[in-house]
Amino acid sequence: MTGTPLRAAFFGTPEFAGPALDALHASGHHIEVVYTQPPRPAGRGHRMRESPVAQRAGALDLAVRTPGGLRDPGEAERLRSMRLDVGVVVAYGLLLPGAVLKAFRLGCVNVHASLLPRWRGAAPVERAIMAGDAVTGVSLMLMDDGLDTGPVLDRCEVPIGSDTTGGMLRDVLATCGASRLAEALSGLAAGTLVPVAQPEGAVYASKLGPADRVLDWESAAEQLERQVRALHPGPGARALLPLKGRSEPVKVWRARPVKSCPAPAGTVLDDRLTVACGVDGLRLLEVQRPGGRRLDAAAFLRGTPVPAGTVLPAPSSNEG
Repeated sequence: MTGTPLRAAFFGTPEFAGPALDALHASGHHIEVVYTQPPRPAGRGHRMRESPVAQRAGALDLAVRTPGGLRDPGEAERLRSMRLDVGVVVAYGLLLPGAVLKAFRLGCVNVHASLLPRWRGAAPVERAIMAGDAVTGVSLMLMDDGLDTGPVLDRCEVPIGSDTTGGMLRDVLATCGASRLAEALSGLAAGTLVPVAQPEGAVYASKLGPADRVLDWESAAEQLERQVRALHPGPGARALLPLKGRSEPVKVWRARPVKSCPAPAGTVLDDRLTVACGVDGLRLLEVQRPGGRRLDAAAFLRGTPVPAGTVLPAPSSNEG
């Protein structure tokens, strides 16, 4: 860190935000309060569990607030009364109203997991992989009232490999953004880092829904393989298989596109769980039944045969 330490509030919730919180804490800037989403039921017992950021903040002995939203004027007033320099927002998951954005002397800096203006919105990591992007990155953006529309302070690029999963990419992007945060804040405060307006050509990363999880065999195999990687390890892609006389959603952990002979989409082509797609075929390499263990295709088929020639059930977004 260079310059005078800043007094900051941190807003974040999932694991992705953890490295930024750690980096900010270690930088010499002062974190006066951490905002994170309230505890949620989790696990088989549905016990209330604090967010990953709440857990990290507790370990660092930082003050934590968990309101269900920030629209209450009292929250903005609370922040104004603290006379804070800057807000840092990393995957908080709740809207920051204009009154909250204006509560900080320097405004709020958002660590966003894409190279803005590409992939504004809720699911930039998954959408980048699904689209077949060769590169993505992190943008440190000065927030305004729009959806990821503010000027950019700094950014870093990260390649997307042919085997990159959503989980792998999130980890790399989290580290990349955290490594740039402290100096970006110091540069903003000193006036040496000037925010640059985003260019035209925005692309939006819409929130993932149930339909995004389902493998549609009418699509090209390469597209489906990217879908599997993008949703790994969670929420996971799903395929419907006819098991014991009924259709059952099976989580697909790994898959590989293969050249295949023309066949109706959804047809099982061989004894290796290769499925005909709109273009080529998709070989399911590792799958998991609900409540079961992850199994490679050979082990799965030993217990649950799916003969060649089987036509898989049509996809449904209600499954899984």
